[in-house]
Amino acid sequence: MKILVTGADGQVGSEMVRLADAEFRVAGLARRDLDITDRDAIARRLDEYEPDMLVNCAAYTAVDRAEDEPDLAYRVNADAVGWLGEACDARGIGVIHFSTDYVFDGTKDGAYVEDDTPNPLNVYGASKLEGENRLRAATDRHLILRVSWVFGRIGRSFVDTILRLARERDELTVVDDQIGAPSPAVAIVDTVNELARQLSGRGGWGTYHFAMTPTVSWCEFAREIVAAASVEGLLASQPVVRGVASIERPTKAQRPLNSRLCADRLNTAMRLVPSSWQPGLFAYLGELGRSSVAGASRGVAARPRTTR
Repeated sequence: MKILVTGADGQVGSEMVRLADAEFRVAGLARRDLDITDRDAIARRLDEYEPDMLVNCAAYTAVDRAEDEPDLAYRVNADAVGWLGEACDARGIGVIHFSTDYVFDGTKDGAYVEDDTPNPLNVYGASKLEGENRLRAATDRHLILRVSWVFGRIGRSFVDTILRLARERDELTVVDDQIGAPSPAVAIVDTVNELARQLSGRGGWGTYHFAMTPTVSWCEFAREIVAAASVEGLLASQPVVRGVASIERPTKAQRPLNSRLCADRLNTAMRLVPSSWQPGLFAYLGELGRSSVAGASRGVAARPRTTR
C-alpha cells in the first residue's frame, strides 16, 4: 500500500514517516512540500504520488492564537480538509484524518462517545469540527480519529513545557480540573498503521475515538512528567507541582473540563484495545536523556526543545 502523509514535519506526521510499517510505502510532505490551503497543489501532489491512502496530519493547532486568527484556523482545519477529501474521492483514495477532544464542551459526566453531540467552546475546536463535517460530505472513504493531549519528538508539547519550567522553578502551578488522556505520537502511529492495514482489507470507515489510560488532570500529568524526568536524570531537583482551578489560570481560548474519550468503538470494530500512555512518556523522556548524554559527550549543552 502506498501512503501519503501530509504535515510530515509535525508531531504525528513525522512519526508516521519514521515508524512506517515495512509493508507500506510511505511518502511524507511537509508544509514546504504541500500547502494544503492550495487546492490546485493538492491535486498535483496526489497525481504525482498516486497513493492508496492519505493520512492528513496537517492542522492549525495553536488553540489560543486561533481566537485571533479564526479565518486562518478555518482555512487550514476546515476548507483544506474538505478539498483533500474531494480530491481523494475523485481518485479513489482513502483518507485518515485527525480531529480532537475539543469538539466537545466538557460538560458530560462520563467519557464522550463518537455519537455525542459536539459543542466546541473555542475557535480551534469549532474549526476542527467543521473539518470533520467537510470531510464526511466530500467522501465516504474517510476515517476520522479524535485524539487528545498529543506529545512527541517534533514541535512543542505540554511535556516540553513542564520540563522547561521544572528546570527554572521550585514550584509549578498547573490546572487540576481539566481531565483527559495524554497521547504519545508513537502510539497514535501504531494505531494508524493497524487501521490502514484493516481499511485496505475489510473497510471500517467512520469516526473513532483514540483514548489511552489512565485519565488524569493536567496537574497529575505534570507530576508524572516531573517524577519520570527525575528518574531519567533530566532534572537536577524535583519541583513541587501544585494544582489550581482553571478559573485561576484564564486563557484566551476556553478549554473543556472533561476531555475524556471512550474508545469502545475502536476496540469493537477494529479490535484495538486502549493501552497505557505511561510507557510512552518514559520512552520519550528516556530518548531525551540519551540525547542529553550524547550532547554532553560532544561538549554541547543539552537544552529542552521549544515548548507548547
